[in-house]
Amino acid sequence: MRIAIPNKGRLHEPTMDLLWLAGLHVEAGPERKLYAGTVDPDVTVLFVRAGDIPEYVADGAADLGITGYDQVREADVDLVDRLDLGYGRCRIVLAAPDGGPIEAVDDLDGKAVATEFPRVPRAFFDERGVDPEIVEVTGATELTGPGEKGEEVVAALSSVVAAEDRRYLMCNVPEDRLTEVRDVLPGMGGPTVTEIAGEDAVAVHAVVDERAVFETITELRAVGAHDVLVTEIERLME
Repeated sequence: MRIAIPNKGRLHEPTMDLLWLAGLHVEAGPERKLYAGTVDPDVTVLFVRAGDIPEYVADGAADLGITGYDQVREADVDLVDRLDLGYGRCRIVLAAPDGGPIEAVDDLDGKAVATEFPRVPRAFFDERGVDPEIVEVTGATELTGPGEKGEEVVAALSSVVAAEDRRYLMCNVPEDRLTEVRDVLPGMGGPTVTEIAGEDAVAVHAVVDERAVFETITELRAVGAHDVLVTEIERLME
């Protein structure tokens, strides 16, 4: 299976980090190369211009692709979005000289607009009934792809993304306070409870939202929980 990823730019390093966290460690080698193997002998990584990745996937040269959604929209090819990876956010904006004659979108009718993405702004202007001259210029995150191996890769990447804003919480709780603790920690289908040998207490484990950690610890202590431990999660399969 072939995964096309950006060969450079601001999406390259986060994508390499994501593959590493997902367990698809890319084999080291010279920086300037077109492809590399991974620890999975069935998976090869292709290093491609971000703007070419949608075409690679659509044409079957790659089975999966990781690139910006702006590139997917611009390519205008038949793809299936599989996963928002949560990095590489960007905005496409209209920019004009301050104090010049261009003050609104309508002022661009008949004017020249330079852009790296001709299709996206053309659709934007068409919706508003404005007809500028689009001049394409060239400069120096979505996931798609079919197949069983592709589903495995999507699941691996998804597990990393899902874990980013979750934390694994563990604490010890007196048995007679367990019901109150369960109310604080609904968790993913409920917390996991295990007995502690020789004590009238149990160990409680749960996955919690990172933003709720402080509040959750406060509530747990209020109902008798102690020895609270919170740790990061590398992967989370929901």
